[in-house]
Amino acid sequence: MEGEKRPAPYEGLFADGHLILWTLCSVLLPVFITFWCSLQRSRRQLHRRDIFRKSKHGWRDTDLFSQPTYCCVCTQHILLGAFCDCCGLRVDEGCLKKADKRFPCKEIMLKSDGRALDAMPHHWIRGNVPLCSCCVVCKQQCGSQPKLCDYRCIWCQKTVHDECMKNSLKNEKCDFGEFKNLIIPPSYLTSINQMRKDKKTDYAVLASKLGKQWTPLIILANSRSGTNMGEGLLGEFRILLNPVQVFDVTKTPPVKALQLCTLLPCHSARVLVCGGDGTVGWVLDAVDEMKIKGQEKYIPQVAVLPLGTGNDLSNTLGWGTGYAGEIPVAQVLRNVMEADGIKLDRWKVQVTNKGYYNLRKPKAFTMNNYFSVGPDALMALNFHAHREKAPSLFSSRILNKAVYLFYGTKDCLVQECKDLNKKVELELDGERVELPNLEGIIVLNIGYWGGGCRLWEGMGDETYPLARHDDGLLEVVGVYGSFHCAQIQVKLANPFRIGQAHTVRLILKCSMMPMQVDGEPWAQGPCTVTITHKTHALMLYFSGEQTDDDISSTSDQEDIKETE
Repeated sequence: MEGEKRPAPYEGLFADGHLILWTLCSVLLPVFITFWCSLQRSRRQLHRRDIFRKSKHGWRDTDLFSQPTYCCVCTQHILLGAFCDCCGLRVDEGCLKKADKRFPCKEIMLKSDGRALDAMPHHWIRGNVPLCSCCVVCKQQCGSQPKLCDYRCIWCQKTVHDECMKNSLKNEKCDFGEFKNLIIPPSYLTSINQMRKDKKTDYAVLASKLGKQWTPLIILANSRSGTNMGEGLLGEFRILLNPVQVFDVTKTPPVKALQLCTLLPCHSARVLVCGGDGTVGWVLDAVDEMKIKGQEKYIPQVAVLPLGTGNDLSNTLGWGTGYAGEIPVAQVLRNVMEADGIKLDRWKVQVTNKGYYNLRKPKAFTMNNYFSVGPDALMALNFHAHREKAPSLFSSRILNKAVYLFYGTKDCLVQECKDLNKKVELELDGERVELPNLEGIIVLNIGYWGGGCRLWEGMGDETYPLARHDDGLLEVVGVYGSFHCAQIQVKLANPFRIGQAHTVRLILKCSMMPMQVDGEPWAQGPCTVTITHKTHALMLYFSGEQTDDDISSTSDQEDIKETE
């Protein structure tokens, strides 16, 4: 209509400009805030790392403490912050510098050598005591009040109430508590340092003051094993022991870490390996190097805390099929103290490639568990190839076993290793053995195979002598395929038992075949594989972790003895 007033063109443009401005603000403002927050966070992380690097504490930051926690400096309740994995100190992020100045960490060595071995006082830290801990004076529960209260000694782990703390307790000497026979005292290392300066090596005199039961323990943990559980275990062991006894093998190789044994009395040291069977083999190779260097009298006994996928060696030695934190670290140390020493056969596997023009040296491996050619080696080879491409996807023990199951099912259909008996020749102690139509051959040194299966004894009424890991004999069995392997693992079938021998020789006449030694697989062309005895390793056997197979095997052995 003519009487209506039309809006000017510039008013519409002004409205559109407002809309564009508000749209840009709504998009750019969150982006700017996110960028600013990430920048501040990165600055805080750099600041924390700088403090961690300069500090004498072993600081680790966390986004959430697992139990109610109070800052040791400002005494306020905190959800996130930093903790020292050596002394257990817990502080808010803003109190890190004050904590560094106010609280000393565990001393690996004493500053002066004037103090005697038995005159080390308690090192008390206030607050955040373990749950369900009791006061050494009144025997009542500590840490029950919702505030920073009560004290804990970072060496002997004793706790005491604020009101029970007396001057006598503050000046009382520390006896290192329950694990005194496993801890290397700081004063001992100080005395050793002084003796080395004086060019003296009679360490037994110092050890006699610590008692005949003193068997110091060295922890060698693989921080990449067991869904990265090794990293957390390192901190827990540092709290209970002297931090100088705890090593991450990804940072300090076992060859270097085991040199600590040379500062201890002869035949006294023990080693706890936290990792899979591969980590155990790595440590045992380092022990063999000690023999080559003439350090045989310092060789330690080795225990295992299983963090890998298969863990057949640790299962054979009574340490279980896998550790997932179901028992506290303190109980693990008690088990090590109760364990008995045994011997483990170690074998040399030499692979010589065929061919007149082959000038390469034979490949040599050291075997602790088993050697195999066939479907189980093929599964290990496929698994290894995919893990090399994406290692972060293979950090779960359950997922790893699922991947093995997938490749085993695939091989049931494809049968890549069929007609193995036509491709190989097998000799046991120099005598050739005629083979049936097999797809795989497994040479065993230990009782367990394939993640917990007792392969040699099998099942049923047939009585076979128990496989031993210290008799200098190898057990040789055959399998008819991947499906047969699966039947054996669920106790629906027995392997084809070929025999026992001191020396095994296998000749691969043609084609490429998958092989493995202790879970390390490769594809191998025509060759000759010779397995001979190499040496013995000193291990620790824990009898408290018996499985159903162990109990049945023991009862079968007793029945055989009764019939004899």
